[in-house]
Amino acid sequence: MSDALPAALDLLATPVAALDPAGRLVSCNPAFASWLGVSARRLQGMALTELDTELERLSALLQRLPESGEALRVRRARLAFPGGAEHFAELWLSRSDAGGVYVEVHPTDEFPGEDPATTLPAALSAALKGLAHEIRNPLAGMKGAAQLLGRRVEGSDARELVELIGAEVDRLAALVERLMNPAPPQALSALNIHTVLERVRQLADAEAAWSIKLVRDYDPSLPEIEGDADRLTQSLWNLVRNALESGASTVSLRTRAEYHVLIGDTPHRLAVRVEIADNGRGVPDDLAERIFLPLVSGRAEGTGLGLPLAQQVAREHGGSLSYRSRPGHTVFTLLIPVPLQDEVGDDQ
Repeated sequence: MSDALPAALDLLATPVAALDPAGRLVSCNPAFASWLGVSARRLQGMALTELDTELERLSALLQRLPESGEALRVRRARLAFPGGAEHFAELWLSRSDAGGVYVEVHPTDEFPGEDPATTLPAALSAALKGLAHEIRNPLAGMKGAAQLLGRRVEGSDARELVELIGAEVDRLAALVERLMNPAPPQALSALNIHTVLERVRQLADAEAAWSIKLVRDYDPSLPEIEGDADRLTQSLWNLVRNALESGASTVSLRTRAEYHVLIGDTPHRLAVRVEIADNGRGVPDDLAERIFLPLVSGRAEGTGLGLPLAQQVAREHGGSLSYRSRPGHTVFTLLIPVPLQDEVGDDQ
């Protein structure tokens, strides 16, 4: 497979480039060239390290890039075309199947004062705001209907389902409000990841359209993490829904401790690992390198928003989201660092 970028990425507002195994630029989308202020033709064949104004920093990080496909986060990178103006960005580097490197750029000079890890790419943001506008009124109707239904049902199981409907409507309404009126991310608080997973399990159990076996394999000794319960629920539910829609008959929710792990370019002594595994069709080969990009979907009716959102939530928590897949066995892995007083490393 070539390292060249798919033509569809030319439509993205997010700058993206592809490097060959030697670290030289093979292709880039118009947003990447425009960001650096030069034509794509002038960038062709240049080494990424030639654009790095911090000398050997990117060269060293490229040598540490995991072969597994997990993205490496580079904070506060400084790039410039030789003789041109310097630009600041957060980079996400990941290996391609052909041995090259994909570079996703989140320019910080376009978002003054914000952390690019919590800023949605422009294409995704626009799509979500349009969606939010359309679902505001139906949500209000669903909330009223759930309240009326709650007064009429009998039995603990029925009341539990009505409460679940109401809670999910409230969560979606909060998400809509956040999309329509962006605000700084709320402070993270201590939580047990199994509480989030049990909420996701409830949602899966309530989906009458699928008949699946849901397996829980939890490590009860895991410590609490710092997180946003609603955002994590949204992220993990997106992963479980993807598994259901892939034709899986069994979905496994698994948690473990991960010691001495590198997330992005930051080492951590301890992280919580959450795995969503399924026996569905797997990720199509032609989407394998693009599934975390906004508006990319393997289903005709899909929006292509679930996985980019899940990855965004992982980054908001200082974590990472990766996957491995073959027909009959797909595993998405979420890593979230556990706060420790003597945590290794610092922001770079």
